[in-house]
Amino acid sequence: MTGAIANPMANRLRALIAQGDLIKMPCCFDALSAKLIEQAGFDLTFLSGFGASASRLGAPDTGLMSYGEVLDQARNAMHPLTIPMMADGDTGHGNPMNVMRTVTGFARAGCAAVMIEDQVAPKRCGHTQGKSVVSRSEAVERIYAAIEARASHDILILARTDARREHGLDEALARAEAFAKIGADILFVEEPYSMEEMATICNAVDSVHMANMLEGGQTPILPPAQLAELGFSIAAYPLTLLSAAMKAMNAALADLAAGRSAQEHLLDFADLRQQIGFDTYHSKANELSMRAK
Repeated sequence: MTGAIANPMANRLRALIAQGDLIKMPCCFDALSAKLIEQAGFDLTFLSGFGASASRLGAPDTGLMSYGEVLDQARNAMHPLTIPMMADGDTGHGNPMNVMRTVTGFARAGCAAVMIEDQVAPKRCGHTQGKSVVSRSEAVERIYAAIEARASHDILILARTDARREHGLDEALARAEAFAKIGADILFVEEPYSMEEMATICNAVDSVHMANMLEGGQTPILPPAQLAELGFSIAAYPLTLLSAAMKAMNAALADLAAGRSAQEHLLDFADLRQQIGFDTYHSKANELSMRAK
C-alpha cells in the first residue's frame, strides 16, 4: 500500500486471493501446528484465538488472553513459517486507539491479515453461548480504526460480524456492507445457519468472503468446491487440528492409564524427528562445521 511500511506476507496473501481459487485454510494454535500446516502443502493459515487460548492458557476463548499474549503466540507460530498467516485480533482489545495498536502490532510482526470483530468485550467463541455485539456504529468505528492503522503498516483487515445470532441476517449483512464500504479487505459473517444464508452473504456484499467450517457448529460444513460456487474465497477450518490433536492425546492417555501401550496412536519416531526439524538442523549444523574448516 502506498505510504505504508511494506509487509511481504500481506502481498503474498493478496496474490493468493487474486488467483481466484478457494483457499483452504487450516487454523493453527502454536508453532508446531503452523509448521505441520505448511509441511502438508497449504498456502495459508490463521492463528485461532480459540486454539491459542486452549494451547497457551489451557482455558476457553472468553477474552482471557491479553493483547501481548496473543501477539507473542502469533510471533511464535510465525517463526517456522514461509507461508502467510492471519491472526485473531479479537475486538481490538479496547477503544479505537487500542484497535490501531493491535493492528499495527500484528503488522509489525509480519502477519498477513488481522481479524477485528464486533462482539462486546470479553468476547466469546462465535459458536458458543453468551456472545453479544456492540452497536453498528461502534462496530464500524473499530473497523475504521483498523483501516487507519493499515495506512501506515501494511496488513489486510479481516472484518468480522457476529450479529447474525442476536440481530438476524439483515443486520449482519448491513454491517458487512458498511465494513466493505470503508475498505475492509476480507469479510467474515459468522454463523450463517444454512447454505441459503451462506449464498445470500456472498451475493449481497461484493467483497472477498471467508467461510468458517467449524465441525459441530451452526454453519453447514460444505466441500471446498461448493463453497467456491457460493462465492467464498477462503475456507477456514478453525478447530480441526486442535480437536484431532486432543482426541489423539486422550486416546493415548487412556491406553497408558489402562496399562496398555499407546503405540497405535503414535507417529514413527523417525517421522516425528523429521517433521519437527531435527534432520534439517543436523544437516545444517554439519554443513556449517564443514565450511568452517
